[in-house]
Amino acid sequence: MTDSKTDRPTDDAPQSETGNRLFGRRKGRPLRKRRTSLIEDLLPRLQIPTPKSGDSLDPASLFDTPKREVWLEVGFGMGHHLAWQARHNPDVGIVGAEPFLNGIAGLLGMIADDDLSNVRIHPDDARPLLDALPDASVGRAFVLFADPWPKRRHADRRFIGPENLPRLARVLKDGAELRLASDDMGLVRWMLEHTVKHPDFEWTARRPSDWRIRPDDWPATRYEEKAIIAGRKPVFMRFVRRPRG
Repeated sequence: MTDSKTDRPTDDAPQSETGNRLFGRRKGRPLRKRRTSLIEDLLPRLQIPTPKSGDSLDPASLFDTPKREVWLEVGFGMGHHLAWQARHNPDVGIVGAEPFLNGIAGLLGMIADDDLSNVRIHPDDARPLLDALPDASVGRAFVLFADPWPKRRHADRRFIGPENLPRLARVLKDGAELRLASDDMGLVRWMLEHTVKHPDFEWTARRPSDWRIRPDDWPATRYEEKAIIAGRKPVFMRFVRRPRG
């Protein structure tokens, strides 16, 4: 999993993985009583257990009613973006992968408050989940405001790169969007370099406004607002999965 946190607390520890290791803490500040109750009572009803090697997982089977598509957010942070998408797309099933317990509790609070029935949570490393999903089973994927891992020796911890782009390409449907965002220009350049040269993805941008202006169906988050206040300019990138040959 990555620490791609759309509303990441400033004191959050980064989450990412390389090889078989998952980097970063799984828990931050002690949870308040309500959030502890949500972890104990609501999470078990929504949780996708970590698949074992070789397992296959039909994403449509995760939801109580048929869904038009299934979308995936890798590293949903405190869950504001995922909850917004779930509210505005009730006919879509949305799966979020996030190992950070405090972020999971935050999303659970929004699920309970808004009675969202179209969300499922994988509270762990996203890679086993991706490996268990069938080919062309995901209609859209999000990796937003991931930890930039700015030190050169840590670059292989970035989620978007040679290890995970093939995973995403395999599970995405032809024409499906992969949405990436960051306020760190080093990470932006890295993601562009690796995704543009990947044969299965095409960058949709045709003019600067295509990556400078957030689309209407891409909500602002508190983390993004904090980045702007701090003088950092977020970049919003949309790629499409090219048709399979």
